[in-house]
Amino acid sequence: MDTTFNAGIPAFGTWVLYAFLIAAAVTFGLSVLAGTATAGTASRYLRAARLAALGTSALVAMDVLLLLYAFLSHDFRIRYVAHYSDRSMPLPYLMAALWGGQDGSLLWWTFLLSAYTTVCVLWLKGRYRELAPWVIATLMGVMLFFGVLMAFAANPFAATFGGAPVDGDGLNPSLQNFYMAIHPPSLYTGFVGCAVPFAFAVAALVTGRLDEEWVVAVRRWVLFAWMFLSIGNILGMLWAYEELGWGGFWAWDPVENAACLPWWTLTAYLHSVMTQERRGIFKIWNVSLLLGSFFLTIFGTFLTRSGLIASVHSFAQSGIGIYFVWFMGLLLLFSVALVLWRLPRLRRPVEFDSLLSREAAFVANNWLLLGICVFIALATVWPKVSEAVWNERLTVGASFYNAWLAPLGLLLFALMGVGTLTPWRKGSKKLLLEAFRGPLAVGLTAGVLHALVGHRFAMPAVVTLEPIYDQTTAIRLGGLTLGHLNVGRGLAWFDGHLPPFVTAVTAFNIATLVQEFVRGTLARMRSKQEPAPVALAQLVSRNRRRYGGYIVHLGFSMMMLGFLGAAFRQEAEATIAPGERFTVGRYTLRYDGTETRRDPNKREVFANVTLFRGADEIGRAHPARFIYSTHPEMPTTEVSITTTLREDIYLVMATVDANTRVAHLKAYVNPLTVWLWLGGLVLVAGVLVAMWPDASREAALAFAGRDRDEPARPAKKGPGATEAAALVALSLAALLAAPGEALAQPQPRHTGSSPMTVGVAERFSPEEHRLFDHLLCMCGDCDRLPLATCSCDFAAAQRNRMRERLGRGEPAQSIIDAYVARYGPAALTVPPDRGHNKALYIVPVAALIAAGVGAFAMVKRWSRRAQSDTQDAAKAASANPVDPAQTSYDARIEEELRGLDD
Repeated sequence: MDTTFNAGIPAFGTWVLYAFLIAAAVTFGLSVLAGTATAGTASRYLRAARLAALGTSALVAMDVLLLLYAFLSHDFRIRYVAHYSDRSMPLPYLMAALWGGQDGSLLWWTFLLSAYTTVCVLWLKGRYRELAPWVIATLMGVMLFFGVLMAFAANPFAATFGGAPVDGDGLNPSLQNFYMAIHPPSLYTGFVGCAVPFAFAVAALVTGRLDEEWVVAVRRWVLFAWMFLSIGNILGMLWAYEELGWGGFWAWDPVENAACLPWWTLTAYLHSVMTQERRGIFKIWNVSLLLGSFFLTIFGTFLTRSGLIASVHSFAQSGIGIYFVWFMGLLLLFSVALVLWRLPRLRRPVEFDSLLSREAAFVANNWLLLGICVFIALATVWPKVSEAVWNERLTVGASFYNAWLAPLGLLLFALMGVGTLTPWRKGSKKLLLEAFRGPLAVGLTAGVLHALVGHRFAMPAVVTLEPIYDQTTAIRLGGLTLGHLNVGRGLAWFDGHLPPFVTAVTAFNIATLVQEFVRGTLARMRSKQEPAPVALAQLVSRNRRRYGGYIVHLGFSMMMLGFLGAAFRQEAEATIAPGERFTVGRYTLRYDGTETRRDPNKREVFANVTLFRGADEIGRAHPARFIYSTHPEMPTTEVSITTTLREDIYLVMATVDANTRVAHLKAYVNPLTVWLWLGGLVLVAGVLVAMWPDASREAALAFAGRDRDEPARPAKKGPGATEAAALVALSLAALLAAPGEALAQPQPRHTGSSPMTVGVAERFSPEEHRLFDHLLCMCGDCDRLPLATCSCDFAAAQRNRMRERLGRGEPAQSIIDAYVARYGPAALTVPPDRGHNKALYIVPVAALIAAGVGAFAMVKRWSRRAQSDTQDAAKAASANPVDPAQTSYDARIEEELRGLDD
């Protein structure tokens, strides 16, 4: 590329940005004209809108390539390039810096949206002609917003003040990590993917075509977006596990919460829409879920990009927040207005045959999914609400979320198996007993075994938990005191007794899925005389959506094992010299000294540690410290993880003295963690099975010559084989890399930063651990982790002072009060249960209970009273006699599979 062009990249990139903005506006106008014009001219406008949309996407792609070239050529005249790269950075991280900051991430968001728009426009050719103009217009409207945002508030091509520096500032060392290179693009792909279902929902509402046409059209688009939301969150857990160095994988950080919010609503939609497809009901609810899911993606982007909340993931304070506020307000008003306008067409009488039906189970499923989503959203924004309204800074820590969401999550997990076993419309007591008895027996057996022998595997039946708050409230009726209630202690006791129940429900779900596959395979073997492998393959192939969903459920069940294992984490730390040892769990660790390596980007200091189980040497670990040339003041701690199916040995070198080689090591034994990553792989495989098209059916439709331009008779249910292959290619590339890393030989990973000084040997007593878990590090430089896990000098000094005060007999509550008096309520991991903060404890629970009561009342009202069950059953039995050798449950399986062979 000649120097003349190179000299004009900043200005050229900005002009391309303006051209994209104009092109998006023109495309929006053409699309609206195509949707409102008469039949004769609409096709011409639609053709022009399609071409304009492709041109708009091409302009966005050009800007991305220009910015990428600027990074690769070290064009520090561009402020964004100067802030997030330097000349010593390796090529992969130079490319990842494209989305490493706010301006670039917004451009990347827009680029992904343009990619979705391109695929959607090409796929829509000849399909859904009534919907297509409004789909394109909606997508262009969203692109216009991001174009305005970049043009006027976050231009990634803005020039550096004062001329180009000799070298850039470099990417934050904590972001120079394999999973951080693929986690944001995966999560963005899921976020942006929600725009396509949103666009179809808007198009259906605008045109009034509210039958099953648009639902069928968005099916695979929703699955694809949901899959990448799952991938993005799983990769985020991997990054946190190997980057932050505290031994866990999910800390309920505000940005983590924002990233998972649309996942809950899309999951609710994926279940609820099946009821609409089978029964034609819940139209209002389903379209609202899709509209709400997209709103939550914008809300999550707002939280991350605006700097509104403090997080290890969020960007600095900026002026783009007001743009998002206006856009979210417009989006909310527009969506509500559309639903209210089409309410008469969306309404349909709802009737359930029985409370014991899959429809009723899906209502309960949606109640819990939306309840959890609302709970997380409220707790995430509560600190900002408190600061804005009452001028009090607060923090809602992980212990608050864990305490309340653990039982709700377990109930939702149990419903997953219940919904699978419950039949559509109505299930007799005999059929339900037959369906449930096997999985229930397996679940109960597993739970009892855990309670009896779990302690032998360091997984006791009861875990002692500290209450998130300890306050006793008197229960009075008039002037009479009926008793006293301590919700904090009651919740801690309840959560501490959950592990055997989690084991039981996990076993119940796995047994349910095995039973479904086995019964289905046996039914096909009987009816088609096929051998078992062929019958199983044909069973899945004939109903990929159903059995792909079962595979997804299996992945969740495997992941639940990883969440269960987190309750039994063991940890130890010590400051030791070479040749000394310390123990953690059933392992002994011997510190053998350090070694130093260098590369152009950094200096690496490794600790060599030998691992023993009993007298047997089982391997070596190499935690490290990396000192980057551009950020010598921010050395990073690199984790070494030794993984087995049973547990991980997780080792961190927090500090080391360069002269004496005395090191401060932290070690964790994390049971069952690898099942999180294995379960994630299975989950993605299930989604791919569910959304992969049936090539034979597509070919048959094409051969039959059906009019694919007829919107009322769509020829495809989603992207065809070619489009589907393009959609899933990125997912395979991302996920195939991730588990390989997780299961490889122990490698060092980034985990935050702390000074290169000698640490102090620490062994927490139970009382000390409870105290340190209640308080956050307030040094202002680190990630505000609890004092129990933060490794900075400030946290170490605070722990020493508090330990001395405990040793003098001072009560823990007095120490907490003094810390809060100095640093404010924001220093607490859980807001105090007093004053206006009571709303945080009362409102979510009250709303969840009210919603549950309301859902039950609605289902009960919708349930029709069967007046002739006996006669209907007799007629059905006489018309379709069942082989006596079969059970009624087998008969239902065969009946459900019979239609798949047409």
